[in-house]
Amino acid sequence: MKRIIFFILTLSVFCVQAQVEEPADTTRTLYFVDGDSIPVPEIVLEPVYIFQPLKFNDRKERIQYYILRRKTIKVYPYAKLAAERLVQLNERLEQIESKRKRRQYTKRLQKYMEEEFTEELKKLTRTEGQILVKLIHRQTGVTTFDLVKELRSGWRAFWYNTTASMFDISLKEEFHPESVHEDYLIEDILQRAFAVNRIPRQPSVLDYDYATLTNKWANRQ
Repeated sequence: MKRIIFFILTLSVFCVQAQVEEPADTTRTLYFVDGDSIPVPEIVLEPVYIFQPLKFNDRKERIQYYILRRKTIKVYPYAKLAAERLVQLNERLEQIESKRKRRQYTKRLQKYMEEEFTEELKKLTRTEGQILVKLIHRQTGVTTFDLVKELRSGWRAFWYNTTASMFDISLKEEFHPESVHEDYLIEDILQRAFAVNRIPRQPSVLDYDYATLTNKWANRQ
């Protein structure tokens, strides 16, 4: 179990293409003072969400939510780290022409991550490991199974998924807050935590809108 969880994080760093962020809006508005036009850059603000009060049908549902919140907040930094290291890796590799030096750099980064985070990852439970798999998909857009497949071949991907299933972890798990209620709750937990600066914000690479999701799930309940 411990080796599988560490494998999940390290593979996410080395096997997918980094998302290219859209350039900031540089549109300028012209203000006229005494007949002269003065260009002033527009300020692009982050969206502000008005969160609905949390509602639970019973005490059990409330407890389950808070357990999910604790575990999500715990594993989110690892998924965020994976996405950041992925960007770092791709930016650095673009500057390295030699395949041998590329491999050397990748190994150094992998060793750093192993030394820095292995002990913490060993402490994750099964459910925390599954949440981590979902969040890695949220942050990178690629499943852990596909990461293994790209690096270790299809057979090893199948083997690792079979082994993980013994611990109730599917490496093929994706993050679908639009159709899976637990995934929506995870997104809700993250957005609330972002709003109070409990955890650093990192946008998902997946295509969904939190406000739209909130309205959708509120109407279903």
